[in-house]
Amino acid sequence: MLPRVGDSLSFLYADVVRIVQDDTGVCAETTSANGETTRVYIPTSALSCVLLGPGTSITQPAMATFARHGTTLVSSGSGGVRCYSATTSDALTTRWLEHQVHQWSDPDRRLAVARQMYLMRFNTAVPATASLNTLRGLEGQRVKALYRLLTQQHRVGRFRRNYDPAAWDDQDPVNLALSAANTCLYGIVHAALVALGCSTALGFVHQGKQHALVYDIADLYKAELTIPLAFSLHDSTHPEAMARRGFREGLRLYKLLPRIVADIQTLLAPGEAEPLSEEHEVELVNLWDPEQGSVPAGVNYASQPETPPATDETP
Repeated sequence: MLPRVGDSLSFLYADVVRIVQDDTGVCAETTSANGETTRVYIPTSALSCVLLGPGTSITQPAMATFARHGTTLVSSGSGGVRCYSATTSDALTTRWLEHQVHQWSDPDRRLAVARQMYLMRFNTAVPATASLNTLRGLEGQRVKALYRLLTQQHRVGRFRRNYDPAAWDDQDPVNLALSAANTCLYGIVHAALVALGCSTALGFVHQGKQHALVYDIADLYKAELTIPLAFSLHDSTHPEAMARRGFREGLRLYKLLPRIVADIQTLLAPGEAEPLSEEHEVELVNLWDPEQGSVPAGVNYASQPETPPATDETP
């Protein structure tokens, strides 16, 4: 499956295969019990991200080919729902990273993005003057209301969110399922951010962790995906496993990966959220100019002398 997800990004998920380079190209091969080998060639130049799931091995020549073609490799969990590590190609454009830094570096713009996140999450606008503290209070009220509603629907009784990694097995089924589903959600959001070239550390609401932006973006979907799923598993004997399976089903049902990419683009640059055309070419590197923006690299500017700045001194 090679789903198109926006901004010319294509994702391929592979597991239980060996990815090798041969004389023709990069292929994924499997060997049956009777020793028969099956090979499927991978269109490396058409991919922006390859998710390597459990049971996958890859050779150095194959990795070098992916790097030459600007393909990001992500070591993920089953179904691509966790991100353990990732490579970033030198050819990956910094377009979305620059937009992220532009929005993050100014307190007013950063707060505006936080307000937009609240709007996207709850479909409720907030006053333009609302502080981040106000947003946190409104968010807490809505999440508590959602917990009460789902508690009544599933007849769970009282529910209190309790996440303690040191006492993981002491959690009730709903908390176990919610923790497992959220972990899956964080992984797929992480993979999308890496493929776009964004920094996962520069969050707009969360901060202080390398995954701050992952938590920000994941929060957009919890009320719709992971929280209702967790409450539906309140009487499950294996809530963690069922939550992971249910989340994978939700990925296909909600087409979550394309939605994540579109939402990130909308938050970072609302006017540029439309995908680039197939013919669009991105320069590998340009030069920054505070007045002109981006100017071409590889140009000798010695023949273009700078006009001396005006001074107030009398000759």
